[in-house]
Amino acid sequence: MFIRYTDPTTRLSKDYVLRKPITTLGRAPGNDIVLPDPAVAPSHANLVKKATHVTISVLDRSAELTVNGRRAKAADLKPGDKVHVGQHELSLFDGEPAPVAAAAPSSRPEDSIAAMERLVDLSQRLMEDIPPDQLFTVLLKAVVEMTDAEKGFVIVFRDGERHSAATYNVGQETLDLSRVSDSIIDRVVETRRPLIVSDALNDGRFGKARSVVDLRLSSVMCVPLIYRNDLLGVLYLGNDSITHLFDEAKLALLQVFAAQASILVSAALSLNELKTSNRNLRDQLRDASQGEMIGSCAAMRAVFKMVRRVAPTDLTVLVLGETGTGKELVAKELHRLSGRAKGPFISLNCGAIPENLLESELFGHKRGAFTGAVADKVGKFEAADGGTLFLDEIGEMPMNLQVKLLRVLQERIIERVGEYEGRAINIRVIAATNKNLEEEIATGRFREDLFYRLNEVSVTLPPLRDRGDDIVQLAQFILSRYAARYESKVRGFTNECILAMKGYYWPGNVRQLENRVKKAVIMSDRALLTPDDLGLEKGTKRAVRSLAVAEEDFKKQYIREVLDLNNWNKAQTARDLDVDPRTIFRYIEKMDD
Repeated sequence: MFIRYTDPTTRLSKDYVLRKPITTLGRAPGNDIVLPDPAVAPSHANLVKKATHVTISVLDRSAELTVNGRRAKAADLKPGDKVHVGQHELSLFDGEPAPVAAAAPSSRPEDSIAAMERLVDLSQRLMEDIPPDQLFTVLLKAVVEMTDAEKGFVIVFRDGERHSAATYNVGQETLDLSRVSDSIIDRVVETRRPLIVSDALNDGRFGKARSVVDLRLSSVMCVPLIYRNDLLGVLYLGNDSITHLFDEAKLALLQVFAAQASILVSAALSLNELKTSNRNLRDQLRDASQGEMIGSCAAMRAVFKMVRRVAPTDLTVLVLGETGTGKELVAKELHRLSGRAKGPFISLNCGAIPENLLESELFGHKRGAFTGAVADKVGKFEAADGGTLFLDEIGEMPMNLQVKLLRVLQERIIERVGEYEGRAINIRVIAATNKNLEEEIATGRFREDLFYRLNEVSVTLPPLRDRGDDIVQLAQFILSRYAARYESKVRGFTNECILAMKGYYWPGNVRQLENRVKKAVIMSDRALLTPDDLGLEKGTKRAVRSLAVAEEDFKKQYIREVLDLNNWNKAQTARDLDVDPRTIFRYIEKMDD
């Protein structure tokens, strides 16, 4: 028996006859089979030869190997079994390896130099921005020139089928290998090893191969295009002249070309796939976005429609929604679509500035107006003159400043702190809050007249948990942006992760989603993120009310709204809702519970 193992870089194979009772393999030079690979332990495993089979077992506790695709610490091997150790593939064969024909001596040193120059030239060509459908044409042309072949083609595998990717001096009507089996190509695909048929006319094994017969070939070379155990396709070259038969030296050189080309072609195809994916994502986002806002659910489409309708006006807009839903994005889009777009957009978080400094931030101050006022200062209102002022967290504004804000909104004149001369301003005000201002009014914490002045038009943003598939769309957009920024190999989410994202409550909304995806992109070494990567462990699914409870809650809320419309006239409310008045009284009692 003998072991055949393949170098992952050059794709050249070596045979090792198992003559000793125990054969060692590992990264260290003292092993019988040396596998120079950082993923291989110094003393990785032993091969024990027995009468009918060979046993392989790992020596290092942390060492790993797979046998026919399954992880194992030890296994009995029979001829035909494949073992993967790091990036190396080992296959067990019965008998003795076939003698390798001696390569023809290199004709001249300058011939080898010329071959290497062609290899460098090919590498540079393949690294250019070549369309994917032309990559194999460039590769085929280079190897045809290098080997003096007269015919050739490249077959690639997609969705389990063979497709012609490039041809040279071969008509498509002659080459129909996508559906017809060919013994030469079949052998290369099965063994993943190069094959040479130096004298096809007299070869008992492959002389009747379809490609040999149809193309009238006298000599054939066929090599696999492999990258990280993925078979991309095969490269097939032929000569129809008996005076230019291929030899082992040409095959060895072709293998080097094919190994280098496989790396570059795979990278180019992956890049093209990523570009296509990003282009499709951009197309989807363009159809489901408004400015920097993304969403296709009914609630977000209603928001987009409202923004487009209100933006050209000078109406004061109140943006409502939970924290992290994107209220400032709405304000920016209202500004961008307005006639004030060329003017300034000034933002102020009313809850982030101490009360004693907030008035100065809003209206500015005169030098000497208070301790520390060493110079005149322009406030946010003046800075936004000719543009838009966005007042975030307006519900946090103290009552005394609410009075001054109301007067400014009515008169469009501000007074700096310590100054008694008014200054006219031309601005549009957009306010936002995550509070229920009507409840704040009822408790005396917010002025009702200011509320109506700010609420000429209101835009309500839905929480992320109620946006359905928008969650996945947003997550993929965020992932793509940060994967490109941090050069991460993360490309998407597992199905389990998508279900977990759609089922999670997301108390922090889009801001929380962005933070978690960003962290996962940086920390994960997987191509697809899992629920654990986003911190969505089991049990984090939001509570779901029964249909009966949800229906009852809706009825209470709707009856309350109709009562408000009728100034709490129970009889009129009962008539409007077409129910017995006792039903209204019963629900009022439930509201008090």
